[in-house]
Amino acid sequence: MSSSAKIVLRKKPNAKGLYPIAIRITKYRRSTYKQLGHYIDLDDWDEKNIKVKKSHPNAKSLNSLISSKIAEVRKSLIELQNESKDASARQIKTEIYKPTSSLTFFDYAKEHIKALEAEGKINRKYTDSAWLSFIKRFYKTEQLTFQEIDERFLGKLKVFLKGKSALTETSTMNVMVFIRLIYNRAIKDKVASKELYPFGNGKFKIKFPETIKIGLTQNEIKKCETVQNLSKVERHSLNVWLFSFYFAGMRVSDVLFTRWSQIVDGRFNYRMGKNSKLLSLKIPQKALQLIEQYQSEKRFDDDFIFPEMKKADVENAKDVYNKIKVATKKFNDNLKVITEKAKIKKKVTMHIARHSFGNIAGDSIHPLMLQKLYRHSDLKTTIKYQANFIHKEADDALDSVLNF
Repeated sequence: MSSSAKIVLRKKPNAKGLYPIAIRITKYRRSTYKQLGHYIDLDDWDEKNIKVKKSHPNAKSLNSLISSKIAEVRKSLIELQNESKDASARQIKTEIYKPTSSLTFFDYAKEHIKALEAEGKINRKYTDSAWLSFIKRFYKTEQLTFQEIDERFLGKLKVFLKGKSALTETSTMNVMVFIRLIYNRAIKDKVASKELYPFGNGKFKIKFPETIKIGLTQNEIKKCETVQNLSKVERHSLNVWLFSFYFAGMRVSDVLFTRWSQIVDGRFNYRMGKNSKLLSLKIPQKALQLIEQYQSEKRFDDDFIFPEMKKADVENAKDVYNKIKVATKKFNDNLKVITEKAKIKKKVTMHIARHSFGNIAGDSIHPLMLQKLYRHSDLKTTIKYQANFIHKEADDALDSVLNF
């Protein structure tokens, strides 16, 4: 059966109520579409003559574009037929719009990882390298082109990751996010075709499973603050955890990089490592009393408050990453012992300091202020995060029905 190509106005309006002009490629009664990137009002489309009406201000230029694009596609279809290629509509689209660059997905991914190392983002480098290794294990070679990454490829990869590789749903979705990142960069550089992009509406969807975030209560925080019979290393681990909690769940890397020079007139001024956001906060009395324990170890005005970074080569990103990684494991191991002594049954890690602040804050703090305290770039992120700890309305609703 011969294939065909036709200009159509797709009946899927955008947010402004305008409709996309597209080329419909059909084979074996199955169709796929290539949008031309232009949207018009339904009243400006001449369905009978398949063109933009003169009522549209750019009718002449749009009709010229339509003529040239449909001619290109039909020419490509003839060439494919001359080559005796029997392909589906989607395969024809892939063949027509395949990029001219020979760069593969792995070429781009390696460039991305080298860039992370150059920028000193070692933690991200190791994480993304791990995701890349799973993709290579699945595909077995590094000759993976972008046009091969379609919905079917992603579906099979997902089965491999959750099955043979035994990854969780969250880790599987992180692999997909990595692929999407690399694909978007390739599109930007015109190495991959936007027409073949496999993500989005009607295509492969990246959806993370909902997780339950559990933090400590006020009473449990008090138990941590007053727990006795701790060794010196346990006390230090607890101090680092509490310092993080007192500042709305600071990331452990930011805590360990805290310097005495950042403490000015009772305020803590620091730049968050993850997104370089500047923040100035009043130092709670509890935090002041905590850092006074380290005053005797201060060597100079710009010295680190906590000892972990004192021997680190701060110009060497790998050394910093390794020292933070080792310190975090030590803290988490000690926190397990500390919570047992404090008779707290919940699992507590460094990251739980952030969940604990969110749990106690509940809905008592305005989201805009929480956004500042959490150092989130987007208010939506704050609202979504804090929703994990706001249960009062649901609890009251349940009680209103069952309390009889």
